[in-house]
Amino acid sequence: MRTVTDWLGGLSGPVVYAVVAALVFAEDALFFGFVLPGETAAVLGGVLAHQGGVSLGWILVTVVGAAVLGDSVGYEVGRRLGPRVLETKSLRRHADRIGRAQDLIRRRGPAAVLLGRFVAFFRALMPALAGVSRMPYRRFLLFNALGGLLWGVGFVLLGYFAGAAYTRVEGTVGRTAALVVAGVLVVAVLVHYVRGHRGEHAREKERGHPGGDD
Repeated sequence: MRTVTDWLGGLSGPVVYAVVAALVFAEDALFFGFVLPGETAAVLGGVLAHQGGVSLGWILVTVVGAAVLGDSVGYEVGRRLGPRVLETKSLRRHADRIGRAQDLIRRRGPAAVLLGRFVAFFRALMPALAGVSRMPYRRFLLFNALGGLLWGVGFVLLGYFAGAAYTRVEGTVGRTAALVVAGVLVVAVLVHYVRGHRGEHAREKERGHPGGDD
């Protein structure tokens, strides 16, 4: 993470905004989230804001705007291509998770767009599935914007405060230990978040598919 932030920090401000925006946008618009989750770019943007390389306010606007726009493009791709969008080789390998995402849309409607924003796989796929299901765009946009706002602000601030912790520790115990502390902070929060949502989805699946034969 330090190497990436150093590389981004060496770029001019507008280029940093463009790189972060492109990564967040591509996650949902181009299914790029299967390779690099968008929260990675959001967290890095927050770290750079703490270092003074970019404005915290503008990186927040950049991340939230790119998230909402990327979801909207993903929705349009799903609406225009229909079920064909799910027939690509990369998606056929995830048929079970795609089925769970479709079930979530059927049960929760537009609220699934908001819930899916906080689970990496669902975040990359949910906009296209909403388009495939012909969800009204205005309803989709409302929950998309709310999810993008909560997600973008949350992960940028996570990076910002992780950067603050890095700076404080580095001044007393050295760069290596500071890197460990900052890395553990970011990883621990992300793992806790993902596990919580996986547990929630598992409980929902158990309620929807009770085990045992009569």
